[in-house]
Amino acid sequence: MDMDVSRLDETLADRGLDGHLLDADSTTADQRYLSGFDAPDPFLTLYMPDRIAVLVSSMEYERARSESRADVVRRRSAYDYNDLVDTYGSVEGRARAIAAFLEEFDVEAASVNPRFPLITADELRERGIEIDADQSDAVEKTRAVKTETEIAYIREAQRANEAAMAEAERLIAEATVVDGVLHHQGDPLTSERVRRAIERTLLDHDCALDETIVAAGPDAANPHDVGSGPIREDEAIIVDIFPKDKRTQYHADMTRTFLHGTPGEEIDAFHAVTRDAKRAALDAVEPGVSGQQVHDAACTVYEAAGYPTLRTDEGTSRGYIHSTGHGVGLEVHERPRVSRNGETLEPGHVITIEPGLYDPAIGGVRIEDLVVVTEDGYENLTDYHEDLIV
Repeated sequence: MDMDVSRLDETLADRGLDGHLLDADSTTADQRYLSGFDAPDPFLTLYMPDRIAVLVSSMEYERARSESRADVVRRRSAYDYNDLVDTYGSVEGRARAIAAFLEEFDVEAASVNPRFPLITADELRERGIEIDADQSDAVEKTRAVKTETEIAYIREAQRANEAAMAEAERLIAEATVVDGVLHHQGDPLTSERVRRAIERTLLDHDCALDETIVAAGPDAANPHDVGSGPIREDEAIIVDIFPKDKRTQYHADMTRTFLHGTPGEEIDAFHAVTRDAKRAALDAVEPGVSGQQVHDAACTVYEAAGYPTLRTDEGTSRGYIHSTGHGVGLEVHERPRVSRNGETLEPGHVITIEPGLYDPAIGGVRIEDLVVVTEDGYENLTDYHEDLIV
């Protein structure tokens, strides 16, 4: 996969640093991105403008040689790692081995991400190596601009997402009603049952996820409530799915709101104005526009309809109470922010647009699409209807 790392190169040059160092397993997105290697235990990646080197255990050596994007792969044993640990203990011995690894590449000063282990940084500094935390998040900003390959990965994850959403909608649509509660195949239809069906569908598409939101009725009034218990007739049901493709590690994200029965006037109005807010936000998306401007477009629609937003009332617990979106990639929430103080959008940014309305006395509605910023606007990666009633 081609990467445009010019932003990181410029940061290193401006700060007079020799490279960027990562000490983490591949669940850290920066590590996965720069090394191209998937490993469950922490390993070292040293990015330099002219090459990338990784330091791994003997167990991971051959796999790193064949699977990583590193130009140089080194075993820890090449630096007498075990002998150093035996002599100096696990912390100092490991740091001495890392220092020897850095010395091989003439690295005397390196940036690290803000989550770099403090104890490793302290030990390296004691050995005369300058360790400088990168508060500009140069790697994360680099990751935010997706290549065509990355966009294809996200598009693939989104197709799996839509299959899972269709399964959730099918269960809700086919349900019967007994004493106001939805039933499917004779048993109450619960948030948990819908969530399991979503997860099974995603597994069939080689995707996984940590959590899924299926929040109905009062639960839907809290944007991050995952939902629990039986689903009732005439209640709005927020279904928010954000899977990760197990092969590529890239995410997708989509939310729809469904209702089995007849919506009340409030929920019907919530849904209609949220569709308008999403359209206004999408219409604002183009290169050079800030995430704040896109967020403001959604807020303006809600405020014109008489609903509170955090822009008009930072203390409100009802109305529009979250940002309009976020970047999606190796992390489900990453740069750029589409919110107050959101940064300037660039071609290749993949972002969500997800306005919503919430009221503890009514429930909630959220509709979310996933789009990529293009040279002249955006491409919507989401192909799923917005209908409320199923």
